[in-house]
Amino acid sequence: MSSEPTGAHAEHGEHEGMTKKKIIQIFGVLLGITVIEFIIALWLVPKGHIPLHWANPIYIVLTLLKAFYIVAYFMHLKFEKIGLALAIIVPILFIIGLILVLTNESHYWVDLRPKL
Repeated sequence: MSSEPTGAHAEHGEHEGMTKKKIIQIFGVLLGITVIEFIIALWLVPKGHIPLHWANPIYIVLTLLKAFYIVAYFMHLKFEKIGLALAIIVPILFIIGLILVLTNESHYWVDLRPKL
């Protein structure tokens, strides 16, 4: 018999940084970001403390921050090799850039239409 671990515990060495304490800590960060989003959406914007054109970029940044924490820790991308991480992240950045370019281009074509 070999001395290498088999079964469910074979990959434990790669993810030993994810302890119960770390999971609860990341959950707390995600909960805090969500609470901030709710405060902005339900209290600051309706009462006029923050204009909507400021709130939208704040939502986008907070959502990207939450997405980073979810992908990095709960989908274990932080613990993967750099090649796999780049193989996932680089195409996503190109897709986001494509969406931004296409959105800008669509506004250009709408502005060219004659006004009725």
